[in-house]
Formats: sequence, C-alpha cells, structure tokens
Amino acid sequence: MIYYLFGKSASGKDTIYKRLKALHPDWKEVTPYTTRPIREGEREGVEYHFVTDQRMDQFEQTGRIIEERTYQTVYGPWRYATVDDGQIVLRTGQDYLMIGVLQSYVSTRDYFGARHVFPIYIEVPDEIRRARARAREMKEATPKLAEMQRRFEADRVDFSEEKLAAAGIDRRYLNLDLEDCIEEIERDVRG
Repeated sequence: MIYYLFGKSASGKDTIYKRLKALHPDWKEVTPYTTRPIREGEREGVEYHFVTDQRMDQFEQTGRIIEERTYQTVYGPWRYATVDDGQIVLRTGQDYLMIGVLQSYVSTRDYFGARHVFPIYIEVPDEIRRARARAREMKEATPKLAEMQRRFEADRVDFSEEKLAAAGIDRRYLNLDLEDCIEEIERDVRG
C-alpha cells in the first residue's frame, strides 16, 4: 500500500510525515524530485532530490515521470515530480509513505491504481496555516513572503471543494492538535 499524505501549504504535512515514519519504520519513503532551490536545513536525497531542469527533462523523455507539476513562482518555474526510478515496487508487498499535493496524489493513484493508494488529506483553517507559514519563512535568512502568498492563493484553487470531490476525497484529518490527528490517521490505517 502507498500511504499518500497531502494538504495545503503549512498544514503540518512534514511533521505528520515524520511522525508516521517513526510509527511505521517499515514503510519505505519515496523521495520526490524538484528543481527548486534547497532550503536551509534540507538535505539532498532526504526531503527531495534537487535536480536541474535538464535532468527533469531527461526523466520526461524516457517516460519515467509518475506525476509532475510546475509552479510559476515569483522566482520562476519550480518543478516537482515523482519518478519511476525503482523506489516503488508494489509486487513485493512493501508499504510506502509519500507526501505531496492533491494533484500529485491523483496522478499517483491513477498510475498505480486506487486500491494501492490510501489518501491522507490534512486540513487546517487558513488563519492558522498563514501564521505557521509566516513563522517558518521568518526563520529563513531571506524570507520569501511573496512566494508564501502565491502558494496560499494557489492552494485556494488547487484544493477547491470541487477538486477534492472529483478526487474522491471524503475523509479529512483536522490538524489542530497533532496527537489527535495522528491518532485518527492511525485508526484508519489499521482499518
């Protein structure tokens, strides 16, 4: 099974991802690829594989892209992708943990089949997300507040109720209290 964690910016996805990984050390992580610059505290091959546009183009030309999305940021286009690079082999019975956005969840579900992908949609009220995002940006040497605002505007469209319904998302995990949120996810994962 692929457990796919997704939600809007600053919904707590990274924290929940780390907690789920600690609770399920046997779940294999799938490292996505991006052309965006590495952030302070990130490491190559951990949060992402940081690659050039040319490398991403090579993956596309060889048909190895599972899902890809490009964001037109205030710094230019940033690409994100999951690449069929041997990290996911479902026939082994291995469970996987992935993180992304609604579009990437849908593409991954369509690529592998709905019966192999378990959606974990994290939801947080906008005012709380905005405060979290601002606090995170202010820790950066050069805060990217304009990019933060662009992401919030994009989230309004990318996670619209219509798109969530079209993707079949009927279960939401409210992340107001981390422990309660993790407990709810764990109940559903255990079935």
